[in-house]
Amino acid sequence: MLKEFKEFIANGNVLDAAVGFVLGLAFKSVVDSVVEGILMPIVGYLTAGVDFSQLKIVLKQAVEGVSEEVAISYGLLIQSVITFLLVAFFLFLIIRAVNKLRRKKEQVEEEPVLEDTAETEVELLKDIRELLSNKEDQRL
Repeated sequence: MLKEFKEFIANGNVLDAAVGFVLGLAFKSVVDSVVEGILMPIVGYLTAGVDFSQLKIVLKQAVEGVSEEVAISYGLLIQSVITFLLVAFFLFLIIRAVNKLRRKKEQVEEEPVLEDTAETEVELLKDIRELLSNKEDQRL
């Protein structure tokens, strides 16, 4: 059983998943920093400084020393939705930039292949022309 466990852990898929998970956590902190430090202040400025997390419907006021306030905090939901949309937008921008870079790289890699193919075709056509002209000379 221990041998099987070692084989399972040493399997490339498990190690790849572990590395991906750790990198995902590190990347999450970058995305959170961009959203909280850059994008959310812009949203706050555009909404005239409204702090969505404080929006709520109070069902029962707090009584000092007796009971706590009972409230529906709908502002937290609004803030979570806005944060989700900002994170999704930021990730979209990153994926879009990466896709552009990949397309450029693929185009650069494909161009030499097209040139080689064109040269080969031209050479092949020249050879065919020579063969045909040699055949015509032999007939005459």
